[in-house]
Amino acid sequence: MMLTETSLSIWGWGSLGVVLSLITFGPFVIFYLAFYILCFVGGGFVVTLLFGKTNSEKYLEQCEHSFLPPTSTGIPKCLEEMKREAGTIKIDRRLTGANIIDEPLQQVIQFSLRDYVQYWYYTLSDDESFLLEIRQTLQNALIQFATRSKEIDWQPYFTTRIVDDFGTHLRVFRKAQQKITEKDDQVTGTAEDLVETFFEVEVEMEKDVCRDLVCTSPKDEEGFLRDLCEVLLYLLLPPGDFQNKTMRYFVREILAQGVLLPLINQLSDPDYINQYIIWMIRESNCNYEAFMNIIKLSDNIGELEAVRDKAIEELQYLRSLDTAGDDINTIKNQINSLLFVKKVCDSRIQRLQSGKEINTVKLAANFGKLCTVPLASILVDNVALQFFMDYMQQTGGQAHLFFWMTVEGYRVTAQQQLEVLLSRQKDGKHQTNQTKGLLRAAAVGIYEQYLSEKASPRVTVDDYLVAKLADTLNHEDPTPEIFDDIQRKVYELMLRDERFYPSFRQNALYVRMLAELDMLKDPSFRGSDDGDGESFNGSPTGSINLTQFENLSSILKLPGKKTFNNMDRDFLEKRKKDLNAYLQLLLTPEMMKASPVLAHYVYDFLENKAYSKGKGDFARKMDTFVNPLRNSMRNVSNAVKSLPDSLAEGMTKMSDNMGRMSERLGQDIKQSFFKMPPLIPKTDSDPEHCRVSAQLDDTVDDNIPLRVMLLLMDEVFDLKERNQWLRRNIKNLLQQLIRATYGDTINRKIVDHVDWMTSPEQVADLVKRFRDAFWPNGILAEAVPCRDKAIRMRTRIAGKTKLLSIMPDELKHIIGAETTRKGILRVFEMFQHNQLNRRMVYVFLEGFLETLFPQYKFRELFNKLHSRSMQMQKYKQKLQTSQAPSLQKR
Repeated sequence: MMLTETSLSIWGWGSLGVVLSLITFGPFVIFYLAFYILCFVGGGFVVTLLFGKTNSEKYLEQCEHSFLPPTSTGIPKCLEEMKREAGTIKIDRRLTGANIIDEPLQQVIQFSLRDYVQYWYYTLSDDESFLLEIRQTLQNALIQFATRSKEIDWQPYFTTRIVDDFGTHLRVFRKAQQKITEKDDQVTGTAEDLVETFFEVEVEMEKDVCRDLVCTSPKDEEGFLRDLCEVLLYLLLPPGDFQNKTMRYFVREILAQGVLLPLINQLSDPDYINQYIIWMIRESNCNYEAFMNIIKLSDNIGELEAVRDKAIEELQYLRSLDTAGDDINTIKNQINSLLFVKKVCDSRIQRLQSGKEINTVKLAANFGKLCTVPLASILVDNVALQFFMDYMQQTGGQAHLFFWMTVEGYRVTAQQQLEVLLSRQKDGKHQTNQTKGLLRAAAVGIYEQYLSEKASPRVTVDDYLVAKLADTLNHEDPTPEIFDDIQRKVYELMLRDERFYPSFRQNALYVRMLAELDMLKDPSFRGSDDGDGESFNGSPTGSINLTQFENLSSILKLPGKKTFNNMDRDFLEKRKKDLNAYLQLLLTPEMMKASPVLAHYVYDFLENKAYSKGKGDFARKMDTFVNPLRNSMRNVSNAVKSLPDSLAEGMTKMSDNMGRMSERLGQDIKQSFFKMPPLIPKTDSDPEHCRVSAQLDDTVDDNIPLRVMLLLMDEVFDLKERNQWLRRNIKNLLQQLIRATYGDTINRKIVDHVDWMTSPEQVADLVKRFRDAFWPNGILAEAVPCRDKAIRMRTRIAGKTKLLSIMPDELKHIIGAETTRKGILRVFEMFQHNQLNRRMVYVFLEGFLETLFPQYKFRELFNKLHSRSMQMQKYKQKLQTSQAPSLQKR
């Protein structure tokens, strides 16, 4: 009973408390109560945690002092030294001994450290001593590098090594192109095939090295540069600095990743090279004919599409213009020209896409109706004569041709000698017997070599003519015309005999000759042996482009210009009459009204002014020394008469030597073709699989410019495939050009130029250019965005056009138009492959280091660095396979 009452009282009072709380505090009293309880419990927990942590730390500190041994005094002292402020480190800013070089070089060091080290180093530490040590290490390396450079004679490197490396690189590229062509004559190889074949040829030529991995694999390239920089630091740094691995790795990465790799990337970029080519010949104007030839010869669809799209863009712009009066005629002419360019591009693209690309020479040889080049014109043209020589050698008729050429040389020499003799006789000086004796010896030499019974091979002519000549030589003084009768018979024999000229016109060599003479452009040839056959259905060229005036092309009746006999009297008379009639037609009121823009060209043509034939850049430069040379020779000739006898006799000895030239002329020509001594000595191995320098003629080794020109012309224009007569003519021409330009001082001038190139002023200029290129205005240059493909393709077209435009006509007349075009375009195409450009840069770098450190075995080092080459391993396996049978026999 008591428990019941107690529980009821508790529930009662509890209920009363709840009711009063709700009335007093409202319905949220329960939440407030719970919050207060939670705060009370949490506060107690925090107080307990803090109290325990404080007591634990005190206890651990007591334990540490009680059980661990005391620390040595060195560690606190070291910590105290590290906390002290670092003292100022003084760095000597002298590097090369030339202030003009040291100043920009110090800026390069500063910018390199700032942009490649400081930007991340300061996030780790603010200690400056590490950065100063890196700077000092770099300076030590540069000081050693500069000291070593001053001790080296750089003339052999710039005049021999670089030329040899470039020529060998071009030879490898040419042979790679030939290999791809031989694989499949109908399918053009891809760029990847060309690169792979290039390195196959490289290892065949170099034998012990191939750079394919370095040039094609970015990972292997970075490893190669790191290894190379490590070797250079070993040679340039003091032992203490090199042993510091941390410092060495930092400097190595700065050199490899921050300096060398970006520089190599830029120098090997085809687009950069194309822009540089255009910049180098920026003063030369693009030639319209060269531009159209490049488009017609291009086998790159991307190039053609870029030009076509640009033409369409320009067409849209011109058509949107609102013009009237004379401007509208100008715009119409521009539109017509652009439409013509677009048409040519579309036609070329269609032919390439359809796979119907043809070889013009092969097509003309099989189906074309060829024009006729007279034998007389062939014998006086350098390009045509070399092909006729090759053919005559194949048929065994070379003796007839060599006899004809030797007699021509004898006639010219004899006339010169007799003129000199006559002038001296007028002055009362007598040397008749000596001059006539030389002429007789030359004539007898020709007779013995070609016409006597002992001659081998012997020129076959009528016996009575030979007997008559022998009688004349025995009883009369020789004259320039002594061989004329026999020479005329030999000419008739070469012209009429089916073995010679008639068969030559049906031979593939004749078609190649026409290609070199630029006579395969128009298929509508006609002609005969009278000399009219080489005419083209041509039209006038020059400042007036018939695509600005298409309506005039049908009324122009001028006879086409010919490759030969353009100065013939009848031809000039006919051309003059047709031109007069054409001008009368142009000046009619109806024609002038129909083509107002034409008036400017006609008035300019008719203006009474001195006529000046346009010359190319090469011709204008040649005039600067050819004209003074002509005048000097004329003055010397006139001054000989006024000299004292002793001096005059000395001068005439030079002309007397010309008589001996005719005596040796026949022997030289015969030796040139029967013994065929090349400009380069024969070797046991295939000369095409050797470096260029391995085949250099020792007779020109001391003549720097002649050696350079011969090497480059041999490789650019592939002259080794041509006969030795042409190559000897080129060599003689180059020698005359060099002597006329500089005389005997050319080598001295080249040495002086090399000294100037390596002078402090020029080195400082190169350093400044490097600094400004990578840090313009002192700020790290941003990565250059890759230019649009269409822009790069149009740059290629512009570069090829400019190169073809600056080629002088004189060069085409020596080696042929087709050979000239192929050679120039081959060089340009070689620069369009990034991997091949990298190879050339690395070859130049290797040659530079071998020259800089001749006492170290850099060649062996490079061979080891390139030893992982896949092409090198394939080549070694191929050698082992080929040598296995011989080893088994032993």
